[in-house]
Amino acid sequence: MVATSEKVNLTGFDLKAYLTQKQQLVEVALNNALPMQYPETVFESMRYSLLAGGKRLRPILCLATAELVGATLDQAMPTACALEMIHTMSLIHDDLPSMDNDDFRRGNPTNHKVYGDAVAILAGDGLLAYSFEYVARETRNVPIDRILEVISRLGRAMGDLVSGQVVDIESEGNPNIPIETLTFIHNHKTSALLEAAVLTGAIVGGANEVDRSKLLRYAKNIGLAFQIVDDILDITATSEELGKSAGKDLTAEKATYPKLWGLDESRRQAQALVHQAKAEVSGFGEKALPLMAIADYITARKN
Repeated sequence: MVATSEKVNLTGFDLKAYLTQKQQLVEVALNNALPMQYPETVFESMRYSLLAGGKRLRPILCLATAELVGATLDQAMPTACALEMIHTMSLIHDDLPSMDNDDFRRGNPTNHKVYGDAVAILAGDGLLAYSFEYVARETRNVPIDRILEVISRLGRAMGDLVSGQVVDIESEGNPNIPIETLTFIHNHKTSALLEAAVLTGAIVGGANEVDRSKLLRYAKNIGLAFQIVDDILDITATSEELGKSAGKDLTAEKATYPKLWGLDESRRQAQALVHQAKAEVSGFGEKALPLMAIADYITARKN
């Protein structure tokens, strides 16, 4: 066992190749998971957003953690797909006029702009319901108690996401909310599903409680770092770079970490969280290389 992240050598680990390989596997699995059915309109809407690309960070985190603790990709893939279904649901609903009112997502018109508000809402609902069914029906060679725990953890993450979204909406127009409220919003709205991605991968692989605790702390750190970087990019990146409207937080008068800390301190805080995250998983040795490289990627990303 190594004591600190610095003793795990990331040199030579090709994160780009790793992410590309895992993205390709996830894309095929997602396409197969949700075939066209009747009524076509709602399934077209579901597939439009589910298969619109993106980083696939949540399913990849699930797969990487599962492999770290000894599970196979086949055992973890249904859970990985379910995480992306839930994430896609949250994006569809978040973009609605009654929420963030955004016209573009991943460089394409948002779901409600193509299919209308009613179908977009129902597509999100359908993806959420189907995510749980898919885990229960498609997970193979995993003890039933682990499958039930995965479903429970996904449900908890969804509840956290709702809580964070409610407080976020209630806080709009008040750029002076305290740091505790801002952190609550993002620990629930953003971090919860990233935490679920890591924890469900660990659950599928039968990780013990000590390892789960380390992985949970890793996930909490990268989750908050991810949001801080999002806040920074909303100010510093263009809409073309982001694939969605830039400057939305400023327009909505939302409190953000750069508003509270400034850009330089926000970057420092994000980097410190990534350093802590890497330290949590360094004891797994070379098996942790994907998770450690993904942590670095979170602060280096441009969208």
